[in-house]
Amino acid sequence: MEKLTNEFRVFRSQPHNMQVLLGVNMLYALVLPVVEVFVGAYIMRNTNDPAMVALYQLAMYVGIILTSVCNGVLLKFVKVNILYTIGILLSAVSMVVMMSLSSLDLLQLCIAGCAMGAASGFFWTNRYLLSLNVTEDDNRNYYFGLESFAFTIANIVVPLGVGALIAGLSGHQILGITFDVNLSYRVVTIITLCIAIIACYVLSFGRFENPHQKGFLYIKFHTLWYKMLSLAGLKGLVQGFLVTAPAILILKLVGNEGSLGVIQGVSGAITAILVYVLGRVTKPKHRTIVFGAGLTIFLVGSVVNGIMFSATGVVIFVLCKVIFQPLHDLAYFPIMMRVIDVVSKIEKRNEYAYILSHEFGLFIGRASGLILFIVLAFWVSEDFALKYALVIVALIQMLSLPLSKHIIKECNRLDA
Repeated sequence: MEKLTNEFRVFRSQPHNMQVLLGVNMLYALVLPVVEVFVGAYIMRNTNDPAMVALYQLAMYVGIILTSVCNGVLLKFVKVNILYTIGILLSAVSMVVMMSLSSLDLLQLCIAGCAMGAASGFFWTNRYLLSLNVTEDDNRNYYFGLESFAFTIANIVVPLGVGALIAGLSGHQILGITFDVNLSYRVVTIITLCIAIIACYVLSFGRFENPHQKGFLYIKFHTLWYKMLSLAGLKGLVQGFLVTAPAILILKLVGNEGSLGVIQGVSGAITAILVYVLGRVTKPKHRTIVFGAGLTIFLVGSVVNGIMFSATGVVIFVLCKVIFQPLHDLAYFPIMMRVIDVVSKIEKRNEYAYILSHEFGLFIGRASGLILFIVLAFWVSEDFALKYALVIVALIQMLSLPLSKHIIKECNRLDA
């Protein structure tokens, strides 16, 4: 108990806005697993086509880019915390709308994907901007360690809870209403919307400022930023697969959605504690070590899945994915924000210009990865795509390690 009290004191010693933002993000952590895992599972259940899940994801990433540009314009007139609130609420509302559709054809799927992307665009770009402004390089390991801890715990609890709720409601009659799987999904989205509203209320306690300089659209950047965009592209290459692949693989080779929670919960608890401890004790100089560990774990999981392509292989892959994601983010986001700190000072530009540009870098990687999956699924086979696309992108992503080391070295040189 004394250790927990001490950790709470550490949290309370952080700047007020940082505490508020962490509180909001920890609440939103309860929403994100529903978006990431169960939306993909819902589409897979209703279309029985992994390529349709990938197309939905591609439409979502297009929506992110479009709203990221709109967000830059709106920042001239609207407070950043209001735009962040819109992103949180839209993500929940978009799920409600999608799951109220009686059928999912290609057009509806693309519209739903763009709508969810619009929500994500407002959410992630404003989250990056707020995180950049409420943290400094010295406390970003702690910030992202605690945030990753919350997201990892949520990735255990939420899938277990949602899987149990769907299994418990399906086939039962309550208050004269007979619940099937799809209606059970809709109950989940309503609960998700309520949590999103609470998160927005917590956000109102913060005192956040918009960027001072209003220009945000640029084509030419410092050489260091182009290197950061390459790193973003490598991150994006895998990111699309992390949203779609686990749900598709589990439904195809393991079983129903309830299995999602059981599998992720095995390694999630240990990972959550590990990431929090790393966030507390590591310094900026340790980021490449954490980064390399995450990349290696993901590569191992992808190779095992490709070789075995069985329920056991999927379990090992998802375990590796659960460990990889928070380790990767713990190192990646502080590196990104450090580069923005350095380059924005040199070029004297609005920080949002780099956040928007970063979204384009992520989009190129995400689109490339998803197109690779779709091409392999249509031109070879779905099984081939599920086996080997992950291995291909995991191998390519290993280039991130030497690139990140070079970027950190350049940051230190330019900021000396």
